[in-house]
Amino acid sequence: MENEELWQHVLSEVELSVSKASFNTWFQHTNIQTKQDGVVFISVPNSFAKEWLENKFFKFILKSIRSVAVDIKDVKFVISSVAQNAAVATAAKQKKKKEEEREIPLDNQLDFTGIDAETNLNTKYTFDDFVVGSANELAHAAAISVTKNLGTVYNPLFLYGGVGLGKTHLIQAIGNEVLRLYKGKKVKYVSSEKFTNELIAAIQSREMDKFKEEYRQNDVLIIDDVQFLAGKDKTQEEFFHTFNSLYEKNKQIIISSDRPPKAIPTLEDRLQSRFEGGMIADIGYPDYETRLVILQNKLIKKQISLPEEIIEFIANNFQKNIRELEGALNKVIVHMKISKGSFGVEEVKKILYPSIQTPKKNINIKQVIQMVANFYGVNEKQLIIKTRKQEIVKPRQVIMYLLREEFKFSYPSIGSKIGGRDHTTVMHACEKISRQLKEDESLNEEINLIKKIVHNG
Repeated sequence: MENEELWQHVLSEVELSVSKASFNTWFQHTNIQTKQDGVVFISVPNSFAKEWLENKFFKFILKSIRSVAVDIKDVKFVISSVAQNAAVATAAKQKKKKEEEREIPLDNQLDFTGIDAETNLNTKYTFDDFVVGSANELAHAAAISVTKNLGTVYNPLFLYGGVGLGKTHLIQAIGNEVLRLYKGKKVKYVSSEKFTNELIAAIQSREMDKFKEEYRQNDVLIIDDVQFLAGKDKTQEEFFHTFNSLYEKNKQIIISSDRPPKAIPTLEDRLQSRFEGGMIADIGYPDYETRLVILQNKLIKKQISLPEEIIEFIANNFQKNIRELEGALNKVIVHMKISKGSFGVEEVKKILYPSIQTPKKNINIKQVIQMVANFYGVNEKQLIIKTRKQEIVKPRQVIMYLLREEFKFSYPSIGSKIGGRDHTTVMHACEKISRQLKEDESLNEEINLIKKIVHNG
């Protein structure tokens, strides 16, 4: 089989297993450079792609190649100037295309920020530009499913997570994808604050009928930051009726919040019940690999190159907020452009020092497992395998609780690292420990001791 044909076979299998964004980021401009003594040499455009493919896709690629070329024993990745030039040329072409698009008069429905006046959606928020990692894969999968099964599968879809983690991007991406897939569907995105302000204005102007019609005629209603409805009785009442009206017609409702429904104070029980009746998914802190991909994507779009150590420094020091991560990158780029001397990690440290908060000691899941196992005197491997022995179940649940509550790992990432368990198993474990902590003083003491051990190493 010829090299090009062999690599196309591999790419066709990869494309079925990863998101479009990941495929374009890591596999574009790769090809088989040569085959020699049972080794396939694959050319890649940069060291990031080399490292990522070696760590994440080595086994997959080798297995795919061997399925059609059994004589191949190994795969190696090499940085190629040809691939580099192709990547630069593609980036330049994309930039030119965007510049040409900007010269075309915008539709009257779009203002200068790219926000649709009718739907309130920002057209830049798409699934293609959303970087998927372990912290948001469940939320992303649910969002994709919603676009294919409006009002029938996950209704409502309730996404929650901290500030700057991509909730707004994801829920607006759903709206934009619905408009792309279904011509004529009515979609409306609104913040809970805007919903409240429009309701007040409608009451004052005696136009409640118009207000109700505007919201209840939509096929998809997206409400952002719903936690701000807490304590606003009249707004909650009207939203409850709007929710019911849409739900009864199988119209899709999408909601975001900074916390799960049961943790929103002064939220009416009937609204909490409605929110919990659909799919609830959290978005956690992005892991290191995801942060690297986000930074790399931004650099590709800007057609800017930065030394690896600088990108790694930014990824290491801005861990809990994607907006801050991107802001740090932009700040570095600006200083790099105006810098007349050397520009390395030391200069970046000076630039970003005021923005860097001293984080908790970097802890990974393996370390927590090890420390909890030592604390309870059990074997680490026993905590991973499937067993219902009480002396194993309790430490395992404590690990899940600590990883979630103390270090904000997402449910899916915890489950995947602890024996490949489902995220619902992790959720159940965390809720069980939370309940026991309210009644069991000795468990409180144990967990506080473990926290000290973990943080002190």
